[in-house]
Amino acid sequence: MKRRRHPLSEKKVRHYMYQLCKSLDHMHRNGIFHRDVKPENILVKRDVLKLGDFGSCRSVYSKQPYTEYISTRWYRAPECLLTDGFYGFKMDLWSAGCVLYEMASLQPLFPGANELDQISRIHDVMGTPAEKTLTKFKQSRAMSFDFPFKKGSGIPLLTTSLSPQCLSLLHAMVAYDPDERITAHQALQHPYFQEQRAAEKQALARARWKASAPFPECPTAPELSSAWQTAQEGRKQKQPPRPEENHPRRPGPACLMELPRLKLSGAAKLASYSSPALPSVFLPKVPLLRPLKCVGAAQKTETQKDIKPSLKQYRLPTIERRGGGD
Repeated sequence: MKRRRHPLSEKKVRHYMYQLCKSLDHMHRNGIFHRDVKPENILVKRDVLKLGDFGSCRSVYSKQPYTEYISTRWYRAPECLLTDGFYGFKMDLWSAGCVLYEMASLQPLFPGANELDQISRIHDVMGTPAEKTLTKFKQSRAMSFDFPFKKGSGIPLLTTSLSPQCLSLLHAMVAYDPDERITAHQALQHPYFQEQRAAEKQALARARWKASAPFPECPTAPELSSAWQTAQEGRKQKQPPRPEENHPRRPGPACLMELPRLKLSGAAKLASYSSPALPSVFLPKVPLLRPLKCVGAAQKTETQKDIKPSLKQYRLPTIERRGGGD
């Protein structure tokens, strides 16, 4: 932003601040606060903002007091300047408010030369806080709270190009009392980011619809026909040209012609000739088989009666036992 000659448009400022508040909300919900939010730690590429340099991060649930000299002086919250390290995660919202003003005007909101000058510049714009607010801070050993009364010029006198909603968000971010200061989650619900929330809901609904669709989107008929034509043209280009044949072509009509019909003087009768029977050359002559007659078990043919047994009968000699056998 140091090289820019003209400040960013409010549309760009709204777009970047919405992403910055989302990053801070994500960190705070996970129990971490940055403690060093400034333009040098904000990365922007193709309208996408990312918060970097997490070397000074601390846990939200860690025990106080924290480090006193933390954050860059111009973006340091009053509780960091007036206490011995008794501050919380809302110091990031004060720094984000200072970044919001600097993006819209290209000038720092509280450019103090030292800590006393930083408090003086804050009082010049915001006014001296009430005694009730000052008693919430633990008294520091390095400085007293005897501040002269200042009414404060107010932020609207410094910025004339910002919309009322942007000024409302800026006042909520740079509230002197940290208990009255807005959180990152509440900042995302501010009316200043109404368009961003609506666009984010539409994108989320579209992504859910694509994820729940049973089939992917199919190409339409014109897309298919155009793809088929391009594929055919590619094939024609890839095919090599055919060599011309050397054989001479026969002269003749290029189209088919119908032959003339024959005219017969008389009705010609075709005699039907019967084809002579061809002798079976390949198959040999097979004798005919006569059927057999079944004869019962009691009946015997004459040939069976004439058959006489040709076997002779023999007798085996008796065996004499020796020894004690009876």
